[in-house]
Amino acid sequence: MTPPFIGPEAEALLGWEGLVAALEAGHRLPRAGIADILLDRGADTLLSRAAVIDGLGQLVKTATVFPGNARLGRPTVNGAVTLFDDRTGELAALVDFHLVTKWKTAGDSLLAARKLARPDSRRILIVGAGTVARTMVAAYRSAFPAAEVAFWNRTPAGADAAAAATGAATVTDLAAAVGQADIIATATMSQSPLIRGDWLSPGTHLDLIGAYRPDMREVDDAALTRARLFVDCRETTVAHIGELADPIARGVIAASDVIADFYDLPSGRFARRSETEITLAKNGGGAHLDLMTAAYIRACLPAA
Repeated sequence: MTPPFIGPEAEALLGWEGLVAALEAGHRLPRAGIADILLDRGADTLLSRAAVIDGLGQLVKTATVFPGNARLGRPTVNGAVTLFDDRTGELAALVDFHLVTKWKTAGDSLLAARKLARPDSRRILIVGAGTVARTMVAAYRSAFPAAEVAFWNRTPAGADAAAAATGAATVTDLAAAVGQADIIATATMSQSPLIRGDWLSPGTHLDLIGAYRPDMREVDDAALTRARLFVDCRETTVAHIGELADPIARGVIAASDVIADFYDLPSGRFARRSETEITLAKNGGGAHLDLMTAAYIRACLPAA
């Protein structure tokens, strides 16, 4: 039998609460086996990620990141997702790459914010104005419905467009906006820090999404040393992403400064412990999170 293709039309069946619950449940299963292949060709990247979770299944996701596509009016990120049956290893579904990526990336950060941000957060700043940045508006609003959301972008026109599309506001003074924000999400491809630690106010939660290569940084060393540090998965972040690998290599922080990842959720270690502490979560992704998301999407489909 031909395995189904789950396309973008399935999005109407999905919900942020359901996804967060699925991600938490996935992290109560045995720890995933994961492996990555990262190949660069100048500014272009080919990233292939695979995961196996006992009791859930197997998945392979391959992504291409071509920054130059923006000039061509083409998507910067493309790829394919294959989901395999847990019991037989047979191909269970082909799932729309952009659907999985959108919900996985935003759900990852939403889960972290629900655990680390103050529940009474009222100001959310999103740095960047691309697809991921825009998706974070709906994700955050599901958990912080009373919060005001604003975009900052290097190109103000980009922030204006993102705000118009999502019903958010814009800011032009990044330092002032950082100082006033309760939650800050960075969704850029910056190779040098945009957020300075001395701008941060007590109680802020930082959600770092964009940096995914060893040469990328979105916050400076001071932000890292002021915050309690968390990651979604140690294996996919600590030694592989510049946000952490670079300051670890220079002795600014140590790998042991990362307090917890999502597999520590059942123990309660992945949590805020005071109203005034600054928390920082690095969203590094990983095929195990894609697997949990793809399995959630498939489970949302009506039975044949």
